[in-house]
Amino acid sequence: MQKDFSNSDSGEILDFYKKVSKRIRFLREEKNISQLDLALEIGIKSVAFYSNCENNRYNKHFNLEHIYKISKALKIDIEDIFKDIKHINFNYKTNNRL
Repeated sequence: MQKDFSNSDSGEILDFYKKVSKRIRFLREEKNISQLDLALEIGIKSVAFYSNCENNRYNKHFNLEHIYKISKALKIDIEDIFKDIKHINFNYKTNNRL
C-alpha cells in the first residue's frame, strides 16, 4: 500500500473550493453582475461552465487564472476572494496542531 504524503485530503480541498466559490458568488452579487456578464468578462464563453464552477458541480472549480481575472473584473484585490477562508495548521508528521 502506498503512503499518502499529502498534507490535505480530498474533502479538505473540496471544502476549500466551495468556500472560494461561495465568496466569488457573494462578491459578484454584491456588485450586481450576472454570471453571464462575469463569465464573458473573464473569457469564459459558456455561462454553464461558469455556473458549474461557482456551484462546484461536476467537479468543476475556478483555477488561479480565473480567480485573477475575476478579481480584475470585480475591481477588487485578489486577497478579498480569500478573505475569511481559514485552514487548520497541522504538523502532518505528528498530526499535532502547530
